[in-house]
Amino acid sequence: MSYDEGLAQRMRAQLGPLPGLTEKKMFGGIAFLLCGNMACGIHGNDLSVRVGPQRYQSALAQAHARPFDLTGRPMSGWIAVQPQGYEADHDLTWIGQAAAFARSLAAK
Repeated sequence: MSYDEGLAQRMRAQLGPLPGLTEKKMFGGIAFLLCGNMACGIHGNDLSVRVGPQRYQSALAQAHARPFDLTGRPMSGWIAVQPQGYEADHDLTWIGQAAAFARSLAAK
C-alpha cells in the first residue's frame, strides 16, 4: 500500500521542526512520532490522528472522521479522517491536535 507523498509534505509543513520529530514507514503508510510517541500518519487515503481518550468522542463527531481501525478493533484515542476532511490546508488542524497529545506523553 502506498501513501500520498503530497499529503506527507503538507503534514511535515504543519509539524515544522518540532524537537524529537521522526518519521517511520508503518502499516503500509507513514507515521510521524514525537519523542517516540506516534502522533499522526497516513494509512491508505486516510489521515490517522491520535487525539487521545478525552477528545476521542468529540473528534468522531467532526465531519469525515471515523474510528481508526486496522484489525477490526478500533484503536483507542485514534481517528481516521477521510480525504474530504483534509483537502484544504486549514483542515489540517488535526495535525496540531495530534502533536499536542503526543507531546503530553512521556518520551520513549
